[in-house]
Amino acid sequence: MQTILGANGTIGSVLARELMKYTDRVRLVSRSPKKVNASDELFPADLSSPGAAEEAIAGSEVVYLVVGLEYKINVWQETWPRLMRNVIDACIKHNARLVFFDNVYMYGVNEIGHMTENSEINPPSRKGLVRKQIAQMLLDEARAGRLMALIARSADFYGPANDKSFLNETVFKNLKKGKNANWFVNADKKHSFTYTPDAAKATALLGNTPDAFNQVWHLPTDKNALTGREMVNLFAGELKVPARVTVMPLWMIKLLGIFIPILSEMPEMMYQYDRDYIFDSSKFEKRFDFRVTSYQEGVRQTVQAG
Repeated sequence: MQTILGANGTIGSVLARELMKYTDRVRLVSRSPKKVNASDELFPADLSSPGAAEEAIAGSEVVYLVVGLEYKINVWQETWPRLMRNVIDACIKHNARLVFFDNVYMYGVNEIGHMTENSEINPPSRKGLVRKQIAQMLLDEARAGRLMALIARSADFYGPANDKSFLNETVFKNLKKGKNANWFVNADKKHSFTYTPDAAKATALLGNTPDAFNQVWHLPTDKNALTGREMVNLFAGELKVPARVTVMPLWMIKLLGIFIPILSEMPEMMYQYDRDYIFDSSKFEKRFDFRVTSYQEGVRQTVQAG
């Protein structure tokens, strides 16, 4: 049995399909799980509730934590540590291996231009501090020998049917509607993006590779990072529309945040857009025979999927 916690989110739904290459028993856990494969076992649960994680994980060999919480700092601070503790304890009790799907928020500002698995952990944001805390919880248990676990870390992501992607929401969907694409702070800086089907495929592969555990992996990402303007051009070319882009400076994001709640959460993260943001996945690519999707192909597939 392999179990996905946060099963019907952006990564979880694609991951469920990929896991069928490795097992014929997949359990999908979320508040309202929906089948991806005909044989999926559905397990409705609120994983932040006491006892829920233990029940959801019982009988599992590998557990994938791909939960996406509401993008609010108070929700993250309150829920993430409790959720991670519950999942870790349940995995230890049931002798299940844990795969945690993570982001890059814990890296220091000076690491953003070339992020590797060895980059300095020095988060400049409140959300980054939460990510540092929960990643450390997992690594501490793994290093103590109580837990078999790994961290699968992704850059900002994009791909088909992805409503949690900045690139999908503010570039692709805007251009599709005949609007200007929006970009944050500086559209002439390079910015890596991980293609979600690649991320899911690689996460499944890691979870089923015993010697991949007790370490951090950057998920495969096209090394030929493009600038914001170049990404807009790619989407516009596929959509056959003008490549118009509006760059939102920090002061505008702060102002709009007064009226648009999600934007009020963004100013502390804008250091990721005022400089090159380069995500290095060479460790994974050297270890595994894996074809990384190019930005050109990824954008084409995203547009074709609508």
